Formats: sequence, C-alpha cells, structure tokens
Amino acid sequence: MSRAVSSDEVVDIFSAAGLKRPDISILSEQFLDEISRVPQKNLAVEMLRKLLEGEIKSRGKTNVVQARSFAELLEKSIRKYQNRAIETALIIEELIELAKNIREADKRGEELGLTSDEVAFYDALETNDSAVQVLGDDKLKLIVQELVKAVKNNVTIDWSVRENVRANMRVIVKRILNKHGYPPDKRAKATETILEQAEILCQEWQDAA
Repeated sequence: MSRAVSSDEVVDIFSAAGLKRPDISILSEQFLDEISRVPQKNLAVEMLRKLLEGEIKSRGKTNVVQARSFAELLEKSIRKYQNRAIETALIIEELIELAKNIREADKRGEELGLTSDEVAFYDALETNDSAVQVLGDDKLKLIVQELVKAVKNNVTIDWSVRENVRANMRVIVKRILNKHGYPPDKRAKATETILEQAEILCQEWQDAA
C-alpha cells in the first residue's frame, strides 16, 4: 500500500475537482456517482484511492481480516492503473465497485445476526474456506461467541508486554476450535489470526472504556 494520506491532501484534491469533501465512512451512492462524473478522471482516481485508503485504515482498527482483504484489492487495482494495464475509466469503475463492497460489508453482521466484534472473529475463522464452511453457520457462530467471551476476559491485560498472556490465550483459542471440530489443518493459521484480531479489539475496547 502507499503511504498514509493526510486530511489536507484529501481536501486539496476535492477542491481541485470542485467537490465538497464527503464523510469517508459513508461512501454514499450519490457521492460515488458524483466522482464517476468528474471531468478530470485522474483526480477521480486519486479521490477514490485516498477515500478507500482512509476507510480501510479505519476498519483495520476493528477487523484485521476485512481490512487486509480490501487493502490487497485496492493495491492490486492501483498497481494495474500505474502500470497502464487498465484504462482510467475502467479503474474508476473498479474502485467504485470496491467502495460499494466495503459499504456492503457493514450489513454482514445484520445478516448473520452478529455484532461487529463478532463479525471480526467470524472473518478470522476463514469462513470462506470450503473446509470450514462444512461446520455450518450455527456452529461457527457458537465458536465466535465463545471466542469473544474468552477475549473479553483478558481485555484489561497489556498483551504486548505479557507473552505468557498470549501463550495462555493461544491455548484457549485452540481448545475452543478443537472442541467444535474446526478443521485441524486450518487451526494453526486461524489461531494466529484470531490472536491478532483479539489484540486489536482489546485495544479498541480499552480505548472506549
């Protein structure tokens, strides 16, 4: 990914295109339509890139898997554009579609009947993997609920300086996955992703408190 973008840079680009700066957490249909009709197509690409980078960075504070996935998609699209492997009009369409997918991701919790925190752990379970999908949504949701409960029991501990806490949490996560028949060959990777997600959410919960 490219470097972090300052708010001043974002404002400058919107001003150059004659647009007001939007709420980047919304990426509304109306605004995306406005961007698609900006005459300066290179500015449209820059606006979309910066908005998406900001949105992805924000999501990285709560859902590492989702943020990483969207970041990879954005980087792939921008690389194609920079290498002139795709026309400007097409990259705009591609970035607008990515923005819509990011926006739609917010509805997954409602569809699954999970909170945003639970969705983060649900994603960490590699639920798009066919070997994991055989467990079924009910079993996966049960795993998620137990994981959230276990993590919340450790929320006040500074994991960064307490390796024994990380080790203990790793044991708890593995026990939960094993208990519910999570695929053995997927367990190690899922455990590490869950621990990464847990640390981020613990920090978020502490900040909120």
